[in-house]
Amino acid sequence: MNRERLAGGLTAMGIAFDQTALERFEAFHAILDEYNARMDLTAVLEEDERVDRHDLDSAAPLAQGLLAQQARVIDVGTGAGFPGMPLLILRPDLRMTFLDALQKRIAFLQDALSRLGLTAQTLHARAEDAARMPEHREGYDAAVSRAVANAAVLEELTLPFLREGGLAIAWKGPGVQEELTAARRAAFVLGGTVRGVVPAPVPGRADWQHVLLLTDKTGKTPKAYPRKAGTPGKKPLGM
Repeated sequence: MNRERLAGGLTAMGIAFDQTALERFEAFHAILDEYNARMDLTAVLEEDERVDRHDLDSAAPLAQGLLAQQARVIDVGTGAGFPGMPLLILRPDLRMTFLDALQKRIAFLQDALSRLGLTAQTLHARAEDAARMPEHREGYDAAVSRAVANAAVLEELTLPFLREGGLAIAWKGPGVQEELTAARRAAFVLGGTVRGVVPAPVPGRADWQHVLLLTDKTGKTPKAYPRKAGTPGKKPLGM
C-alpha cells in the first residue's frame, strides 16, 4: 500500500491519523487481497486507486465532522467493509456495526477485525429485517451507506435504524440531484428530513467525485417500515 498517498490525502482532507492507523490500513489491504483471491470482494485492485476510491472516499464524513465521539454507527450493506472499516480504523472510538446480507462477507470482516485488533459488531441480515430487531431499531446515531441503492430506497433502508436526532449519510454521485425529490418524499414518510448534499472530494482526483447525501432523523419511523425484504427496491417510496 502507498502509505505516503494515504497520509497525504488524509492530511489534505484535514483528518487526524496516527502511525497505528496507517499500519492497520496496510494490514487491511493485505487481508482484502488474501480473501479477494478466492471471493469477489472488490474490483479495485490497483493500490493507488484503492487508497483513493475506498480509503479516502470512505473517510469523507470525518472531513465534515459528521460523527461525534463514541457515536453508534451502522454500515448498511457494508460489502467488503466500506465505508465502515476506514472510519473505524481512523476512529476506533466509534461503536460500529457492519451489516451485510452475505455471510461470507461477514466472515471476512470478523477475521479482519480480529487481526487488526479492532472491536465492532457484525450482523448477517437484510437491512429490512435487521431494522425490525429491537436491539437495532432506532438505536443508532448514524447510518452510513455507500454504493448501495437509489436515494429514495436508501432512506427506507437506513432511517429505521436511527434514533431521533440521528443522521443518515449516503455516498452518491453528482447525479443525486435527480433523486432528491423522491428522497425527500420518502424521508418524510419515514420520520426524516433531507438536509441536503455536501461535497466529498478526494484530493487530486478531479476525474470522479462523490457527494454525501445527509438526512436527519426528525421523528419516529412508523411501524409499517421498512417493508418486507426486497420491496423498497422494487417499489421505492416517493417515486
